[in-house]
Amino acid sequence: MKKIVLIFMLLGSAGCAGVDTYTGPVLPATVQSSERSYHRVAPGETLWKISRVYGVEIDDIIRLNHLTDSSVIEPGQALLIPAVSKREESPVRPAGEEFIWPLKGRIISTFGANYHNLINKGINIQVSPGTDILAAREGKVVFYSASLGNYGNTLIIDHGDGLRSVYSRIAENFVQPGDIVQKGALIGKAGSGCRDKNVYLHFEIRKGALPQNPLFYLPR
Repeated sequence: MKKIVLIFMLLGSAGCAGVDTYTGPVLPATVQSSERSYHRVAPGETLWKISRVYGVEIDDIIRLNHLTDSSVIEPGQALLIPAVSKREESPVRPAGEEFIWPLKGRIISTFGANYHNLINKGINIQVSPGTDILAAREGKVVFYSASLGNYGNTLIIDHGDGLRSVYSRIAENFVQPGDIVQKGALIGKAGSGCRDKNVYLHFEIRKGALPQNPLFYLPR
């Protein structure tokens, strides 16, 4: 029972899902509008990168621009930036470590979609059996289970800034809790779950215990 409680503290509510592939830093191009500042999206930028450049919360950008879980930002799009009225007042910060795709494949279930009667808490990326799974960002492996319900083999990497990435349906696992992994390091091979035998990676990004839309963090 204690193990089950610990798992849900790490993962939050469970759910399955599917996904695509993308790649990223660029200083912000800002458009002034009397009392508001807008950021013009550059190719390869993500919402998370933009939030780090301006030193604001990604959730505030999402809320201010009325973005939904299915929203996709495009190059040239103007995004309202909270609490920034003048370009020189913007606390431009280095973009820092960006996320990369854990593997390349076809997204078969997006964030928030109903997949096999479960609300997807991440994305599902369909691939061939044995496809390499890479660490999406540098961090410390904090959890591994060889059988986590519908997730199957699952590991979690803590990135040290409140964000964690979750990798499920692993056929072979090459890391253990306590390991420090670099971005792009080989951490496993893609496989299937205990019930659903289709081969895909279930990938999540979580802020604390709250699931985030991975497509807001992964480069296109």
